[in-house]
This record gives sequence, structure tokens and C-alpha cells, in this order.
Amino acid sequence: MENVQTMGTGTKAPNILYRFLHLFTAIYPGETTKAFLLMVNSFLIMFGYYQIKAIREGLLLSAHPPQIKSYLAIPQAFILILVVKAFAKIASLYPRHILITYVTLFCISNLILFNIMNWAGVSVAVMGIVFFIWIGMYNLFIPAQFWGFANDIYSPEEGKRLFPMIAFGATLGGVLGPQVARQLVPHFGSYGMMLVTSGILVLCILMTWITHKRDLREERQFLNSPGVAGQPKPKVKEEPLDKSGGFRLVFKSHYLILIALLMGLYNFINSLGETMYSIIQQKVALRALGTTATGGVDLQNYISQAFAGYQGLTNLLALLIQLFLVSRIFRYVGIGGALLFFPLIALGGYGYVAFGASLLILKWEKSLENGIDYSLMKTTRAALFLITKREEKYKAQAAIETFFVRGGDSLCAVVVWVGTTFLALSIEGFAVINVVSILIWIFLTILIIREYKKKKAQSAADPSA
Repeated sequence: MENVQTMGTGTKAPNILYRFLHLFTAIYPGETTKAFLLMVNSFLIMFGYYQIKAIREGLLLSAHPPQIKSYLAIPQAFILILVVKAFAKIASLYPRHILITYVTLFCISNLILFNIMNWAGVSVAVMGIVFFIWIGMYNLFIPAQFWGFANDIYSPEEGKRLFPMIAFGATLGGVLGPQVARQLVPHFGSYGMMLVTSGILVLCILMTWITHKRDLREERQFLNSPGVAGQPKPKVKEEPLDKSGGFRLVFKSHYLILIALLMGLYNFINSLGETMYSIIQQKVALRALGTTATGGVDLQNYISQAFAGYQGLTNLLALLIQLFLVSRIFRYVGIGGALLFFPLIALGGYGYVAFGASLLILKWEKSLENGIDYSLMKTTRAALFLITKREEKYKAQAAIETFFVRGGDSLCAVVVWVGTTFLALSIEGFAVINVVSILIWIFLTILIIREYKKKKAQSAADPSA
């Protein structure tokens, strides 16, 4: 087998790769290669994203106030309506590996186009807004289609065991990405970093094709094994999805509607926290460089490097949580317990900020919050779709992880505008809003846990469903 080697006594011993992956979760013989390929793919996606995430902040905040980050979620949400519909149509025409290839190539072409716009002399004020809107959709869609792919490969029980390990790749990419970006930004500049990410995305396409072929080959081997041979050979994984739309799938399912509401509410909380941190970070940068630096390259690089440091801390915490906690939480309290873990931690964090905020306090609060999000929360969110239909894994998940998430950002934009324009809210005032929102988050989580158990029981009773 792929993950064992013959010893002199004739017995079989696990090879090095198998022993390494076994550190993260319970992995069985025969699962090593495919799981490792997915882990590497998730690493590349997140590593590439962090090469351009820090420059997003530099381009935007060097020429605009931090509040604009919240306002730009509104056009993102409207554009995503069209994007989700287009994705659903493409998914109905092409098999999964071709679908992922076309979407990724489209993103690569966009990054090249941004370089052309820069060479044509488009101002940093315009580029900052355009790139911020674009990356706000990119960073949701690419991971969403990856997790749809992973959900399509594994059964619910396999996914529950292996997703923590696969998500470790993304977490590790998040740790190493900001550190590399921090060193490369001064040499390559904002637009050179976009080309770096383009090259990484080409590798992601290659990994998808290898994993797809491996999955089909293993399925055929299983169907030709003793006791299974002679049964029909399903070709579902090689076929396009049906013509259902992503939004229609969401609104047809009570379970998916609850997940959509939860994702929107959580992103509202997260975005409001990011806005709070950005306000303080910009003030610190202008105090250090002077107000005359507004729009300049020095301010761009100062903020980009500061955010790279903040993101590095975030992802170091995420790595530790993914490595030591996620698989154990899944094993001992299940997906339901994992869902409740995060809001209880966030409630304590924002409750503390409500009594007094500084750059250091917010940096650690947001780093811990995002660290749990990037590790435990993202793994759990992906696992929620293991018990759904194949179309829901791709189309409904894409709709929820893009439009509904940005819907939460749009609500945050309204709150920030009202809070700063009419109510003159302080950072502590915004923290109180988050505390109230987290209480609603906990209530929605309890409803989702109930629906998850119900659907899981239905799946167990009728496997064909």
C-alpha cells in the first residue's frame, strides 16, 4: 500500500509521511496521499493569498480613511450576486476539476490586469478601492470552491477525521505567508506581489488535477475489489452539477438558511472588529510619519508591514490551535461543540475591549479571534457541508461563503457610518455592539446544532439520500 513499507520480518510498518500525518488526526492506511495533496493545496491557496492581503491594506489606507473598508462591502455584495449566479452556471457545464481551473485562471488574469492598470498610470486612490473590492471576493471564492472539492471527495466520517489535518495546510500557509510577504514587499512592491500570487495559483490548479485523478483512480479500485465488483460504476464525480442555482439551494433548506445567517452575523462582528483595529492602526502610522505622508509610498509600506506583523501573530495562534486543539475538539465534543467554542471566546474578548481599547489590546483580541476563525471555525464551517447534497457542497457553499458573508460586511458598513456620523461612537461603543451580536450568534449556533443532528440522523437512516 502507499503508506507502508515492508520490514525484514515481512510485517508492514507505516512510512514517514503516514507517521507525520498521524500526528494531526486519525488517518488510516490508504488515505495518506490524497489527504496530503489536499493539505498542500490548502497551504498554497492561503500562502498565495497572504502575499497580496497585506498590500491590500497599504494601497487602500495610504489614500483613504479606514472606515471606507466597511463601506466597500456594499458593492462587493451586489457584485457577488452576479458572481454566484455565473459560478452556478459554469458548474452546470463542466466537471469539478475544469470548473476550478477556469475560476482560478480568471483570478490570475485579473492580477495581471491590475499590473497593466498600474503601468497605464491609474492612481493609487482608484487602485486601492478596485483591488480591495476584488480581493474581498477572491479570498472567499477560492477557499469556498476548494472546500466544496474536499467535501465532494470525502464521506462525513472521513471528513470529520481528515479536515483538521487538511485545514492545517491552510493554517501553516497563513503563518508563513505574512512572514514571506513582509520580506518581499519592499523589493517587489504591491504589484509585483500580485504576480507572485499568480504563479502560486498555477500550482494550485496542478494540485487540483492530480488530486482529482487520484480520487477517481481510488474509487475505481474500490469498485473493482472483491465483494464490490459487478456493481454499477458511478461517474458522478466526473460529471457537471445539475442546473440548480446557489441561492435557490440555500433558500430551499432550513439548515442552509441558518448557516447563511450565522456566517453573515459572524462576519459583521469580525468586520466591525477589523474596522476598530484599522482606525487605531492608521492613527499610529500618521503619528509616526506625520500627516504629510498621506497617500505616499512610505505610508503604504508602513501600514502594509504593520498589518503583515499583525497577520503573522494571527496565523501563529491559528497554527497552534490547529495543531493542538482542533482535532481534539472534533473528537471529544463533535462539530456542535466546536461551533459553540468560538462565540464563547469572542464574547469574553470584546467584553474586555468594551472597558478600554488600545492598539495592543485590539491587536491581541483580533489576532486570537482570527486565529480561532482560520483554524477551528473554518474547519467546522467546511464540515457542516459534509452531510449536504453534492450541488449544495459547491453552489450553496459558494453562495453562503461569498454573498452572505459580504452581506454581514455590508451591515457593518451601515453600523460604522451611523456610529461615526451621527452617534460619535468610540472604539468601546463599537465593542458593546459586538457583545450584543455575539449573544445572537450563540442562539443561532444552538439552532444549527439541532438541525445538523437531525440531518445526520436522516442520512444515517437513508444513505442513498
